[in-house]
Amino acid sequence: MTIILVLLGFLVGAFIMTMGGGGGAFYLGIMTGVAHLSPSTAAATSLFTAIPALAVGCYSHYRTGNMRFHAGNRILLTAVPATVVGSLAAPYIPELVYSWAIAIIFMVLGVQMLRQSFGRKAKKTTQPAWFAYVLGMISGLMVGVAGLSGGGPIMAGLMLMGLDMPHAAATSSYALVALSIIGCFLHATQGKIAWTVGGLLMLGSLVGAAITPRILNRFDPRKLTAILRPLLGLLLVVMAIEQVW
Repeated sequence: MTIILVLLGFLVGAFIMTMGGGGGAFYLGIMTGVAHLSPSTAAATSLFTAIPALAVGCYSHYRTGNMRFHAGNRILLTAVPATVVGSLAAPYIPELVYSWAIAIIFMVLGVQMLRQSFGRKAKKTTQPAWFAYVLGMISGLMVGVAGLSGGGPIMAGLMLMGLDMPHAAATSSYALVALSIIGCFLHATQGKIAWTVGGLLMLGSLVGAAITPRILNRFDPRKLTAILRPLLGLLLVVMAIEQVW
């Protein structure tokens, strides 16, 4: 079990840094399906586990020069208060309502990204200024309500606003560090942290998060975006289906 958790942590850490987030669902799946933790404990442990890997990966991204703080700050402006509100409201939200809401969000974002990837015109599309604030709010609610990383909406929003994959991944990691710290603190007051399980996953994810940004920086951003953007869009669609399956 120890080796399995470390290996799974490595894969999730690498995935988070490649896609700019979105690993919260995998952490929750591992903790509930493999380690058999309760949902409340899994939510708190998931965010606790993600923080060191995100911090290491964020620093590695910063060293590559791909981070766009202005875009990240726009996301955080609404994401931080939404995280607090979501955490306080979590005990009163029916699980079915939350699942369908997240499924709809994932489906819309995923379809948009797939259309952007395979549309007839390959030109870069942008969204109005308020779009960043909406995506930030959605991400914050995901962190606050369920202990998810919130990386999916942030990453999709950044790319729909015109950032390529390396810049979007770097900027997303910056925003997710702040959200995960706040979310971990809030969720830890509602459910205890499984330190052993979290520590093993954290060990693997730290290694994966540390080396992935340097590998990504060796590739052409345009080619990397062309490959990973539809993959992220497809992943969001699959996650949408799993939410209500």
